[in-house]
Amino acid sequence: MREKIKNATTIVVKMGTTSVTHQNGTLNLRKLEILARVMTDLENSGKKMVLVSSGAIGAGMNRMKLKERPKTLKQKQAAASVGQGLLMRVYHKFFDEYHQTVGQILLTKDVFKHAIKRNNAENTFTALIESGIIPIVNENDSIATDEIQEECFGDNDILSAMTADLVGADLLIILSDVDGLYDDNPAINKDARLIRTVHHVDKRIMKSAGKSASCLGTGGMITKLGAAKYATDCGIDVIIASGDDCKSLYDILDGQEIGTIFLSDSQK
Repeated sequence: MREKIKNATTIVVKMGTTSVTHQNGTLNLRKLEILARVMTDLENSGKKMVLVSSGAIGAGMNRMKLKERPKTLKQKQAAASVGQGLLMRVYHKFFDEYHQTVGQILLTKDVFKHAIKRNNAENTFTALIESGIIPIVNENDSIATDEIQEECFGDNDILSAMTADLVGADLLIILSDVDGLYDDNPAINKDARLIRTVHHVDKRIMKSAGKSASCLGTGGMITKLGAAKYATDCGIDVIIASGDDCKSLYDILDGQEIGTIFLSDSQK
């Protein structure tokens, strides 16, 4: 089943808040540098890479000298406004070291529902990808408040699935603060078992996520399963794996059994 992963051409990688920041909310520069190197190398190998990245609020917190994540909506929007440019500056710096050009795309919920806006977004993605430019995607948190109110994109989980559909991706890789989907909470139950393959995201699977969720971002495992269902319904395979080491992307794309794979309709 994982042999098909090795042949994936267009790949969306989603990095959540906990995967791009330290526990205090500031950007994890070491991890972002490795991510830039790995994604550039994969792009050089012939893959078409797209990055969906959280972290704008965390970057803004650091510059605004905030000691904890803002609690009010307007404070979160202000932090996102300050942080989005800083986040892209960091990405430009690291990708530039490997001579890889990146482009920023900020999306809002209505883009996916409005035919003209969706078409415009598709055209932008196509132009970037055809030019060998890696798109870096985030929600426009300063304007759209769905994600930071935790009602829509869930730390960009759903956004990554919708983006994968928009660009016609073969594979969505969600890098998280957990190794994958467990049948119970591994922090409580030492016998909890990692589920390697999911053929269908049904109520039973969603229930297990409620018990096993340990994600520290604004999404959690529930929204990751929602993203997996959305993507697999669109014919896109999904892997949820640990984001501790970005070099694991190599192993995933080599077909190694890492994390949990959610099979699309094309593999069922």
